[in-house]
Amino acid sequence: MATVKKDNRLTSCQSFLCAGFAGLFSKSATSPLEVVKIKSQVGTFHCKKGFWQSFPLIYHNEGLKGFWKGNLASCLRLFPYTAIHLATYRKIVHIHMDELGFISQARAILAGGLAGVAAAFLTYPLEVAETRLIVQHCREPTYVGVVHVMSKIQHTEGLLALYRGFSLTVLGAFPFSLGCYVVYMNVDKLWQEPPFRFSPLQNFINGCFAAAVAQTLSYPFETVKRKMQAQSSRLPHFGGVDVHFSGVIDCFVQVVRNKGVLSLWSGLSASTIKIVPYFGLLFTCFETCKRVCLYRNGYIVSPLSYKPAPGVDQSLGPAELQEVKRYLRNRKFGAAGQTTLGNRW
Repeated sequence: MATVKKDNRLTSCQSFLCAGFAGLFSKSATSPLEVVKIKSQVGTFHCKKGFWQSFPLIYHNEGLKGFWKGNLASCLRLFPYTAIHLATYRKIVHIHMDELGFISQARAILAGGLAGVAAAFLTYPLEVAETRLIVQHCREPTYVGVVHVMSKIQHTEGLLALYRGFSLTVLGAFPFSLGCYVVYMNVDKLWQEPPFRFSPLQNFINGCFAAAVAQTLSYPFETVKRKMQAQSSRLPHFGGVDVHFSGVIDCFVQVVRNKGVLSLWSGLSASTIKIVPYFGLLFTCFETCKRVCLYRNGYIVSPLSYKPAPGVDQSLGPAELQEVKRYLRNRKFGAAGQTTLGNRW
């Protein structure tokens, strides 16, 4: 069984901002690996010589800014994606939660998969924009920004082009959720202790391992999706895609026929290497932001540690704690006023 844990010492807005800022920071810091991954999936010339040679080739042809192409679209997508994902996840979880607030691990992971699909659908045009910006050449750009990408695609290719390949997001969610489920069902056997005793480091390792397994299982769907997002007859060299195709099934067939089955996992090295720094920075940044918020709310003595403030009831919500503080201040003020008046008379 699993339970949905929420730190009630933070407001909903603070939790959202902590998660959003941590996501922005970790995405921006690991953007070079994301660029190499997407170029490998699409099949541009930068990645023909392998993973390590991709970095000098991109730098030589596009400069340092080439490693942060599409990062703005990715960051803009983060906040609405996170908000929709969390809202949908909580709604689904509450439907399947028992009277004690518990939900099975399988249902929790399924809820995460469904919430991810819903969030992806509403933010998918930004993902298409990210792919187009990454695969285009910096020195001969077809697009000049996120808004220009989406408006030009809609004008020249139609509205449906902004959702090209979305069906693969849905299909890829099943093996991704399966990978997470298999890992989380066996981590207690790996550590030989129950999950509620896991340390933060153990949870971090579990998260990285689950992400690695899940993305490996779903990676072929993402590879084909990126190719479909990038390909367009209106772009130079059809958008830089290494195979030409007419649809989802034809894309799978052409990739396997011309590049081999293993090419469906092109860019997996960059994606796997990205997991540890991404989740590490995400976790560290989130915890730092959380400590700052807890300090501002009055629960801890310093934003540098989680040491509780003396005399503070940690079970109170932020609004309740502020109300108690106001009450105590007013009572002290009243007592002081009475003493003063008593002395005067």
